[in-house]
Amino acid sequence: MSSSLLLVVFIAYTLMLFAIAWFTSRKADRNTFYIGDRKSNWLLVAYGMVGASLSGVTFMSVPGMVYNGNFHYFQMVLAFLIGYSIIAFVLLPLYYRLNLTSIYTYLEQRFGFCSYKTGATFFFISRLLGAAIRTYVVIMVLHVFVLEKMGVPFWLVGLLFILLAIAYTYQGGVKTIVWTDTIQTTFMLLAVVVTLVMVISKLGFSFGEFCTTIVNSEYTKTFDTNWKSDSYFLKHLIAGIFMPLAMTGLDQGMMQKNLSCKNIGEAQKNMMTGVVLIIAVNFMFLFLGAALAIFCEKEGLTVGGDGATIAVTDRIFPYITINYLGAFAGMCFFIGLISAAYPTCANALTALTTSVCIDLIEIEKRTDWTDSRKKHVRHVVQSIITLLFLGIILLVNALNNEAIVLLVYKVASYTYGPLLALYMFGLFTKRRVNDACVPLICIVAPLICFVIEYYNLIGCFIGLLTGNEKAMFSFGFSLLLVNTVLTALGLYWCSSKSNIKMSEGWK
Repeated sequence: MSSSLLLVVFIAYTLMLFAIAWFTSRKADRNTFYIGDRKSNWLLVAYGMVGASLSGVTFMSVPGMVYNGNFHYFQMVLAFLIGYSIIAFVLLPLYYRLNLTSIYTYLEQRFGFCSYKTGATFFFISRLLGAAIRTYVVIMVLHVFVLEKMGVPFWLVGLLFILLAIAYTYQGGVKTIVWTDTIQTTFMLLAVVVTLVMVISKLGFSFGEFCTTIVNSEYTKTFDTNWKSDSYFLKHLIAGIFMPLAMTGLDQGMMQKNLSCKNIGEAQKNMMTGVVLIIAVNFMFLFLGAALAIFCEKEGLTVGGDGATIAVTDRIFPYITINYLGAFAGMCFFIGLISAAYPTCANALTALTTSVCIDLIEIEKRTDWTDSRKKHVRHVVQSIITLLFLGIILLVNALNNEAIVLLVYKVASYTYGPLLALYMFGLFTKRRVNDACVPLICIVAPLICFVIEYYNLIGCFIGLLTGNEKAMFSFGFSLLLVNTVLTALGLYWCSSKSNIKMSEGWK
């Protein structure tokens, strides 16, 4: 499939997004940018949330993970239902009751100024790193399969993609994102279905025969019972509950769209419908991954290592689609990938801009500033975030040597733990924290987690008990819970009893 054709597809799809952005941004103001005027349709938000939650990382890495890791990832996905239920029935009522534009203003009301700024800062770091890593996947494909052959350097591809994402949400913000997410989710799912049909056809199976082959293959093993493994089912269960709480429930970008719904009831319907769709779509991606792995076996394609046909598992999906399944499948894949990536980048840039302007600069409290000055500040903030975003993408491109989806969750385990602890401590205790101590606690807890994992301290302890000097142990994705507990213990140590009533705005 020619690079020129893929480039034309990319340009045409981007122009369509700009047309939608123009339509949705007419008569837009600051409320439109930040919370969509609270007029978003809950079903559109729920459907679009699939594309925003899964991103280009899921699109590329999850099918690729099956090649080496079976269906172990699905252990965590199943537990998402619990995590999203907590978001819907604990966090969302809180956000709506307090009428928040930025969800981190809750921390100021509950704990104080330092806690508020610490929470907003940890969100900024978490979202910036996570979204940049996710966006990298798409930029890598754009570069490797399309623009590298034309002599365009990687950094320029990254910059152009980010600028396009900013441009189509420049005025409309959340209102634009709600509509474009819907379009992009549709194209993403279409790409999966088309690829699956084409792979089954190439393998010469009927759908029934193919399902039987998949079920009987080694790739569909779901539950890992080895407690030392990173993918041990209990670790994934814990991570599946707490990762959505942190990465969705405490994420300004994801909650910004939920807060744009008309009322709490519609926001809750959106959340629960969204998680069911997310579980179903993740299963589709894993099923596709098994199909691609079987295709690799049949065609004699090797993955990873010196001299391998495909360099890393993240490139299995694009390599097979573009080189083996024909032009139509290649175009569908490419549109699907772009569809998965634009929401990630655009949502992150909008959410980060909102958080910096509302939480760190406190732009809405600057009563002496004119509207034009506030708009100018927002544009400057977006520009700075864009440069940071690009810098992280370039760094990931230089250092990456594993499936990106693993890297995303690894980063989240360190950065979202303190944020999750602050909310849980505020919601479920009546204690008053020494606000000045909060920043130090939120820095120390992740550092302790890093030392535990890096130096295999739990493994060393197990080795002392069992006499096995080579004992290894990793918390895997459940390190997020360890980080959260350590932060909560620190908060408790720096807190005192108070007369706070749980019904006074933060139950």
